[in-house]
Amino acid sequence: MKFKIKDLFKIEKKPKKGLMALEWVVFGYLLLTLLVILFCYTKVQNPNAMIWGRVHIAVTTLLMWAVYRMVPCRLTRLLRVVVQMSLLSWWYPDTYEINRMLPNLDHVFAGWEQQLFGCQPALLFAEKCSNMVFSELMCLGYVSYFPLILLVEIYYFFMRYADFSRCAFIVLTSFFIYYVIFIMVPVTGPMFYYLAVGTDDIARGVFPNLGNYFNFHQEMLPTPGYTDGFFYQMVVDTHDAGERPTAAFPSSHVGITTVLMWLAWKAKSRRLLLWMLPFYVLLCLSTVYIMAHYVVDVIAGLVTGTLFFWGLYLATANMKDK
Repeated sequence: MKFKIKDLFKIEKKPKKGLMALEWVVFGYLLLTLLVILFCYTKVQNPNAMIWGRVHIAVTTLLMWAVYRMVPCRLTRLLRVVVQMSLLSWWYPDTYEINRMLPNLDHVFAGWEQQLFGCQPALLFAEKCSNMVFSELMCLGYVSYFPLILLVEIYYFFMRYADFSRCAFIVLTSFFIYYVIFIMVPVTGPMFYYLAVGTDDIARGVFPNLGNYFNFHQEMLPTPGYTDGFFYQMVVDTHDAGERPTAAFPSSHVGITTVLMWLAWKAKSRRLLLWMLPFYVLLCLSTVYIMAHYVVDVIAGLVTGTLFFWGLYLATANMKDK
C-alpha cells in the first residue's frame, strides 16, 4: 500500500501497551552491565558516571514510551526506535570502560593472523594500495556504515511497516550481542596494538602480551591512506569523536552490515540489495585497510552477522506491526 504523510499521525486502533521488544533488550543489557559495574565498583575507572548514564537512558526510554502512549501513532513509534539507535554511540565506548579491566588479547589475534597469512594484512594493505582513488573508496566504504543502517531502517518503515519493529529489533539486538562479546573479549585492533608494540616488531612477527596496557593508554596509529581526501577526513573525524581501544573482535561493522544485507534480501527488494552491495564490499575491505581490524575479525563478522540474523529472524517470526 502506498505510504501517505498522514499515516505518520494516524492514531493506532490497538496501540502496544508495554515496551517494544528492542527496549526490553536495552534494559536487559543495561541491567547486565550495571551488575558488572557494581560488582567491580572499585576497579572501574568511572563507575558513578557509568551508573548515572544508565539511569538517564532508562528514564529516556520510559519517557519515550509515555509519549507514545499519549500519542500512539507511527511517528512516535519511529521516535522510540530512533532514540535507541542514537544511544548506541554512548554504549560503544562504554564497552571499553568495562573490558579495560581485563588483560588484552591482541597478541593472540595477531598471532592467528600471522599463522593464517604469513604476514599482517592490515600492516601491508594500505602500504601496497596507497593510490588516492583506492584510498578514498576504502574510506567511503567505512563511513557508509551508519548511512546503510539508516537506509534499511527507513526502507522498512516506509515500504514494509508491518516488519519495521522486527527489523529494528534484529539490528539493535545484534549490536548488543556484539557489545557483550567486546566486553568479554578485549581486543583493540591493529591501530592500537601495532602502535603500542611498534610496527617494526610487528613486521618481524613479534607479538608481545601487553596485559593491562590499554587500561591506561588510548593512543592509536594515524589512519593510513590519502590524507587530503574528503572521505579520509570523515574517517579521521569519526575516530577522533569516539574511538576507543575496544571492539575489534568480531568486526561489528562487518557483522551489522551483514545483518543489513540479509534484511535487504528478506525485503525482496532487488534494487535495495544491489544498491547496498558495493558499499558492503568496500566496507568489509576498508576495516582492514584503515587498520581497525584484523582479517580474522572480518571473517568472524561475516559468520556472526549471518548467525545473528537468522537466529533473531526465526525467533521473531510472529513479530508484526499492525
